[in-house]
Amino acid sequence: ELGIRIFDRSKKPVIPTEEGKALIAQARRVVGEARRLKDLSAELKGELKGSLQLGIIPTVAPYLLPVFLPRSMDRYPGLHLHVTELTTDEIVQRLKNHQLDAAILATPLHDAALDEHPLYYEEFVVYAAPHQSVLEKRFVLPEDIRPDELWLLEEGHCLRMQVINLCELQRSDAQKARLAYNAGSIETLKKIVDMGHGLTILPELAIADLNEEEQQRLRFFKPPAPVREISLVTWRYYARERLLEAVADTVKGCVPPGLLRKPNARRVPVAQE
Repeated sequence: ELGIRIFDRSKKPVIPTEEGKALIAQARRVVGEARRLKDLSAELKGELKGSLQLGIIPTVAPYLLPVFLPRSMDRYPGLHLHVTELTTDEIVQRLKNHQLDAAILATPLHDAALDEHPLYYEEFVVYAAPHQSVLEKRFVLPEDIRPDELWLLEEGHCLRMQVINLCELQRSDAQKARLAYNAGSIETLKKIVDMGHGLTILPELAIADLNEEEQQRLRFFKPPAPVREISLVTWRYYARERLLEAVADTVKGCVPPGLLRKPNARRVPVAQE
């Protein structure tokens, strides 16, 4: 009826044509908007229910979700929450394509198509193996971090770029660093350091469960403290404001109060400077 060939059936398996891809993407937006319209109408009647497609970056998920998910289910029994771990680039793309309603990730993104609602601020902390020279210091400076001793996450994780910005590393320095670890887990980086190899830089929530010996191998940066800003991000015209406020309030109740405001801190950029 549209007069356009949507699928190329000469290929095995069948794949969409270029025109078909555009139509399918638009159809997804229409279906998503129809769902959101129904949810918004319920919200305007004072009912917080329906579904929420929520993205979250992997370096936040393991420290926030175990508290956030059960608390959300208890507070909002009519809400169906669908959570997906994605990298920042994937989240931004899905927000713009209306495949996600909102996401929890590091900001600022400097994208006019998105709205950012800051939630909390995590200090960056050095976690070092025994006998590392940084442990001789009370506070650490960026120049104290040796690239050849530093473990980072793989390309695609915003935490990696923030650490590079924080430590004032150039791309040539980053190539010398220990960047061959091709997974997305902060916990594995901690294990590598625990085995006596180098150091890494952790966000504040990742140090909450360290034992006494491990805490002795932490060093904070010299003030003003470098922090990462974690925000609830939506596409610009997302209409369910009451739902966003509920999610934001729940997240803020899941983190220590000291993370909600850090007025004297230095926010580390997400993108390459």
